Amino acid sequence: MTLANQITLARILAIPVFVTMAVYYGLGVQEGQPHEWQRIAAIAVFILAAVSDGLDGYIARHYNQRTRLGLILDPIADKGLLLAGLFTLTFSNWHYGFPLWFPILVISRDSLVVAGALLLHFLNGKVRIRPRWTGKAATALQMLAITAAMLQNDHPGQTGATSHPWMDGLVAAAGLFTFLSGIGYVVDGIRQLQAGDHANA
Repeated sequence: MTLANQITLARILAIPVFVTMAVYYGLGVQEGQPHEWQRIAAIAVFILAAVSDGLDGYIARHYNQRTRLGLILDPIADKGLLLAGLFTLTFSNWHYGFPLWFPILVISRDSLVVAGALLLHFLNGKVRIRPRWTGKAATALQMLAITAAMLQNDHPGQTGATSHPWMDGLVAAAGLFTFLSGIGYVVDGIRQLQAGDHANA
């Protein structure tokens, strides 16, 4: 249990704390009596968890703490945090609600990557998932979009989500890079199938 893995586990444990604070704040908005401390707590937990993503990776690389457990836990923590944020802000009554297509796109991309990895492992016996700049950009934009959505509080007396054009643009950019990264993973998967002689009908 290295320091990097401990930080990753802490990020996983932070997810239910974030969801609890975010859901209770959304309920408060719906009832017309939101508690600002719940919004601040949700934002603080999410930002700390997001920052810890880079911290555990830095520690693992620079202090030779890469482990098989870390390779499993890190993507679980990352995707768990992202999906928790997306679902919470999509279906709760925060001041900005994500359009339904956005979480659907993110979940579809991740499901496709997991299914493709399982297929490659079954057919080729090994899988090489190479990090792509489009994937890193998609993750960064998704995190930024969730954080920016939670920071919207310009209509504290209004119930439900409101429209913010610049936020819509940020979400569109995150969606675009999510889609492009998914295409990149599919193309890479097909190449690995061809290299393993499994590209025929």
